[in-house]
Amino acid sequence: MRWLSIVKRNPFVLPMAVAAGMAMFFISEGSYWQSQDTISDLRSLATLRQDLVTLERALADAESGQRSFLLTGRGEFLQPYQDSRRVSLEALAALDRHFTGSAPPAPQMTELRAMSLATLDELDETVRLMRDGQRLAAMNLVLSGVGTRAMDRVRVLTGQLMGEQSTDRQSANRALDRTLLLSRYGVALLSVVLGIALVLYLRKSDDLATVQETLKKEMQADNDELEAEVLQRTTQLTNLTRHLLTAREDERHRLARNLHDDLGSLLTAAKLDAARIRSRLGADAPEAQARLSDLVAKLNASIALGRSIIEDLRPSTLDHLGLAATLELLAADFSQRAGIPVHTRFEPVQLQPAVELVAFRVVQEALTNLSKYAQARQVWITVLPVADRPEWVTVGVRDDGVGFDVDTPSRSAFGLLGMRFRVEAEGGSLRVQSHPGQGTQIDVTLPTGLQSG
Repeated sequence: MRWLSIVKRNPFVLPMAVAAGMAMFFISEGSYWQSQDTISDLRSLATLRQDLVTLERALADAESGQRSFLLTGRGEFLQPYQDSRRVSLEALAALDRHFTGSAPPAPQMTELRAMSLATLDELDETVRLMRDGQRLAAMNLVLSGVGTRAMDRVRVLTGQLMGEQSTDRQSANRALDRTLLLSRYGVALLSVVLGIALVLYLRKSDDLATVQETLKKEMQADNDELEAEVLQRTTQLTNLTRHLLTAREDERHRLARNLHDDLGSLLTAAKLDAARIRSRLGADAPEAQARLSDLVAKLNASIALGRSIIEDLRPSTLDHLGLAATLELLAADFSQRAGIPVHTRFEPVQLQPAVELVAFRVVQEALTNLSKYAQARQVWITVLPVADRPEWVTVGVRDDGVGFDVDTPSRSAFGLLGMRFRVEAEGGSLRVQSHPGQGTQIDVTLPTGLQSG
């Protein structure tokens, strides 16, 4: 109600306010419609300028596509040429619409249209000659310079038209400036207010950006520290895995050697003693002869069992005959025990002893898992050098069994995990491909461990 009391005390306030409001309304509306007319003129000039630029650029692109087609003879360059030709014609049509009603029509536009069409005709003719197999005629037409002169004239004319339109645009801009002068002070006041608000906003934004940058640096430092720790732990686990595998194999080797040297010697000596006693008893003690024969048979079985245990712990053929022969024996033994054929393909490869042992253990573990779960009818084992990387070798084991889903944990997951750790500890990689009902393929890539010469 305060404003009502002010009006009552000052009777001229309301008429002045109404007059000011009406004046502001008419000034605002007049400025708006005048600005709209001026802006419409500016838009028309901008469209004209854009059409001129589009025409010149499209003609240049069409000429470029034509040159590419003439030089290469490849048909894919015709599509850019056709697209640029279509854009050129559309730009000419737009320019014609702009100059419609001009009295008289702009002479530059008339000549520009003629030069543009002449350029397109020259380009079309060269393309036609090239399509008809008249490459020399097409090249002669290009070298005659007709198209170049027409294109140069097009550039001159577009420049002249854009220069004339620049003058009109400047006049329209000045008119717009005069129109906008009415709202200048209000805008200036609003700008001051907005400037203050912007300063406050920027200050707050700067503080927020500083806090965010600090947090980002802290998070990056934490991430770097975490990645370094993960890398360190991974390296430690890899080294620990390699150490445990090496220690395990060394212990197996030592145990196999002790069994071979000590237990083997004892059993062989016992067998020889039993043979001597048997020879001295003669035929007068048939019961003793029978017991000695049974003892010798048991000693032979014990010796064979010892040899089997020794070979399982550390195959002696791996040290004496190499990987291929050892895998052949392993495949033959598995085929005999499982009753399924095993196909082998071993190409000559030279590996460090540690790598040979890893390859053997991988095949041995794969056959163990295969015999438990695969229900396979055939097995394929390969050892091949990598064709383009002589310092690497691939070991593959494939079967035609029931397969499994590699994304779902299975009963053989720990065996595969052990193989993967063993292979990665030697710097190699393991890949398993399998689908239910489609068998399983295990591919191992290992470094030979030898320096390539």
